[in-house]
Amino acid sequence: MNDQAKSAHPKIKDSDLTRESWKVFQIMAEFVEGFEKLAGIKPSVSMFGSARFQPDHPCYVLGEKIARLLSDAGFSVISGGGPGLMEAFNRGAYAGRSQSVGLNIQLPDEQISNRHQNISLYFRHFFTRKVMFVKYASAYVVLPGGFGTLDELAEILTLIQTGKSRQIPIILVNSGFWSGLMEWFKGTLVQEGTISPEDLGLLQVVDEPQQVVDAIFGYYKDRNIEPTPEERYRQLEL
Repeated sequence: MNDQAKSAHPKIKDSDLTRESWKVFQIMAEFVEGFEKLAGIKPSVSMFGSARFQPDHPCYVLGEKIARLLSDAGFSVISGGGPGLMEAFNRGAYAGRSQSVGLNIQLPDEQISNRHQNISLYFRHFFTRKVMFVKYASAYVVLPGGFGTLDELAEILTLIQTGKSRQIPIILVNSGFWSGLMEWFKGTLVQEGTISPEDLGLLQVVDEPQQVVDAIFGYYKDRNIEPTPEERYRQLEL
């Protein structure tokens, strides 16, 4: 390697390596705090949707109603803790009889935490936050949203499909919003063989708040809502 090539790959400073190493402890601290604070919230439902919708948006009203029904039915509600639909979910849950949980994330353009949270956690890393969404969830409820919402949806589908997480109901709310994606799954992914036809069975699409609650209770009618010992062991490797 000539001198010019070497200069393109400068030596990593010891101080940089030290900073990277200490980052491991920060990540560990996020996991420990999350496990300690969330261990008692079961059963719970993780909810996702756009941060951009204001309180007068129909999806905000819908999300608040769903969260209130879930809270009164005995489910803690977990959201991303921010504005928009996250606020709607926390507001609905906070008004109900179960816990309202916010998994807040620190962003370059700082996310403002909503005030409707019984339990608030703050994360610097998306991947530790994602584990908390999955680990204690008995269901995923997904309303219209953007890249972040799609990311969380793809995450849980991948974990269940690959056996890294137990199967739970994944409920998409607002059939008009999700119909194009579902058609693409069926008409492209299944046809091309990149997913199996039975993978579509991981998803349910509904429109009304009560349908969300009924879908979750229907799923667990003949199943234990708590993970089995085998499922708990598997989730240690999330």
